[in-house]
Amino acid sequence: MNKEKTSSGLRFWGLVWGLGIAGQLCWNIENQWFNTFVYAKIAKDPTIISWMVAISSIATTISTFLFGTLSDRKGKRRPFIAFGYIIWGVFTILFGTTEFITAGKSSTAGLLLLAATAVVLADAFMSFFGSMGNDAGFNAWLSDKMNDSNRSHIGAALATQPIIGTIIGTVVGGMLIGKEDNYMRLFLVMGGLVIVCGVLSLFLVDESPDLRPNRQGGFWKQLGGAFNFKELAKRKELLWVFLVLTVYFVSFNVYYPHVGNYMIYYLGFSADSIGLIQGLALIFGMLAVIPASKMLNKNKFVPAAVIAVILSIIGVGILGLFGRPENVDPATILNWNLLIGLFLFGCGYIMFMQVLSVWMKQLFPEEAKGQFEGFRIIFYVLIPWVVSPFIANPIIKNNGKIVDSDGMEAFLPTHVLFLISVLLIVLTFIPLFFAARQRRLREEAERAE
Repeated sequence: MNKEKTSSGLRFWGLVWGLGIAGQLCWNIENQWFNTFVYAKIAKDPTIISWMVAISSIATTISTFLFGTLSDRKGKRRPFIAFGYIIWGVFTILFGTTEFITAGKSSTAGLLLLAATAVVLADAFMSFFGSMGNDAGFNAWLSDKMNDSNRSHIGAALATQPIIGTIIGTVVGGMLIGKEDNYMRLFLVMGGLVIVCGVLSLFLVDESPDLRPNRQGGFWKQLGGAFNFKELAKRKELLWVFLVLTVYFVSFNVYYPHVGNYMIYYLGFSADSIGLIQGLALIFGMLAVIPASKMLNKNKFVPAAVIAVILSIIGVGILGLFGRPENVDPATILNWNLLIGLFLFGCGYIMFMQVLSVWMKQLFPEEAKGQFEGFRIIFYVLIPWVVSPFIANPIIKNNGKIVDSDGMEAFLPTHVLFLISVLLIVLTFIPLFFAARQRRLREEAERAE
C-alpha cells in the first residue's frame, strides 16, 4: 500500500487529532490536577508532590527508551499505542481510588505514608504506560507516516495539541471536579476516554508500509546505543539549546505544579474557578503563536527566544508581586492581576515551546532522529522534573506552614514561590547566550561556504 494513501484522509487525521488530544488531556490531568488532588484528599504536603514528579519523570524516560527500542526492533507501533493507551487510562482511574485509603479515617502517620506511597506508585505506572502509548508509540507512528505532503500539517498539530489539551483539560477538568471536589468523576471520565481511544486504535491504526524491523545486535546493546553522548557533544549548538530547555523547565517546574494549590488553598478559589481563570488566560496566550511564527519564518530564533523568556519573567513576577490574598477576590474570576500575570506567562511559555521545538528539530541529524528525541526527553523531562521539586519543596515548607482545621500541619505554596522562580527563569539567559553564539558561528560558516 502506498505511504501517501495511508497518511491522509479522514481516518488518518481522526487518529492524529483523537489520539493526540486524548493524550494531552491525560498529561494535563497529571500536571494540573494530580497535585491539587493530593492536597484535597491526602495531605497538604509538597513532599508527596516532589516524589511524584521525580519518580514519574524517571518512569517516563525509562519507558520512552525501552518501548521506543522495542517498537523499532519489532517494526510495529499499533500494539504499543493501543495497549499503552488502555493501561494508561486504567491507571488514571486507579490513581483516583487512592483517596479511599484515608476517606473517613482519622489521619495517622502510618495511614498517610500508605496513601502517599500509593499515590506516587500510581502516578509512576501511569507515566510509564502513558509514555509507552504516547511517546514511544503515537509519536513514532507519526514520524513513520510523515511525508512531504502532510509534514506541515502534522507539525501544526503537534504544536497546537499541547495548548488545546491544556486549555480543555484545565477548564473541563475544573468543571468535572466542581465545588464539591469530586476528583473521582474527573479521573473516570478522562481515564475512560483514553481507554476508548486505545481500543479503537487496535482496529483503526495501520502501520506505515515502509516500517521494517530494525535490529542492531541484541536488545540491550541497541538500547545502550541510544545513550551516545559523544555524538551529542559534537553538536555544540544543539547541546546548548538542550541546556536552555533544561534551565527554563527547572524554573517552570518549581512553580507550575503548584499553581492549582496556590490558587485554591492560598488564594481561596474553587477548582472550577481556577479552571476558568487559567483557561481564559491561555486562550488569549495562544495569540503568541502568530508573532512567533513570523519571527521563525524570518529565521529570528534568538530574538524570539529572548522575548519568550522576558514574557515569562514578567508574567510570573506579576503573580509573585500581586497574587496575594489581600489583592484578589475569590468570588469572581475577574482578578486582573491574576489574569494578566497568567496571560503573559502563557504567552511566554507557548512562544518558548514553539521556538525551542523548531530550533531543536532543525539540528537533529537525519540518521539519528529517534536517538536525539531520547536526548530531548532527558533534558526536557528527566533533569527538570528531578531537580525542580527539591527546590520548590523547601521554599513552600519555609514560607507556607499553617495548621489546618484538623490540627494537622499543612504547607501551602505562596507568592514567595513565584518571586524565587523569577530569579531561576533569569538564569535561562546564560545557556541562551552560548546557544546564540554557536548559532551565529554556524550561520557564518554556512555563508562562507
